[in-house]
Amino acid sequence: MSWQYFCGRALLAVVLAMLVGCASFPSDLDPPKVSLDSFRSLPAASGLPRFEIKLRVINPNKQPLDIAGISYSIELLDKEVITGVANDIPPIEGYGEGVVTLEAGLQLLEILRLMAGLGASQSDPLVYRFSAKIDFNGFMPTQRVEERGEIKLH
Repeated sequence: MSWQYFCGRALLAVVLAMLVGCASFPSDLDPPKVSLDSFRSLPAASGLPRFEIKLRVINPNKQPLDIAGISYSIELLDKEVITGVANDIPPIEGYGEGVVTLEAGLQLLEILRLMAGLGASQSDPLVYRFSAKIDFNGFMPTQRVEERGEIKLH
């Protein structure tokens, strides 16, 4: 065997070991637990409804979670009426939890579409579906959360 052949094989083995080590690093991290903490309507100064959405994020790792951004949507009566993004989110410390607050408003056109689709009386609750995609800086994989519930209007 030539010296060049041996060096080439040794270099290939080192590169493969590094790749395997890097690929296994994210598996050492447990995924954060994300749940919908609250969803409530806010007083509307402009006459259009606004909503406050709070997500509870639990970090089961010793490293802080650095959230790059969240994109979210809300459906009322199976119609997507709210979409939004947020990127100014403080880190969640290791073995800690935090509440991320999002605020969103309805578009006038979407309100009209929703009102046209309402067949229930005003006392019936609105069924909603909240979905969010949370992206993290670093090795943490993207997390998705979806929750369904009702909003009481009275």
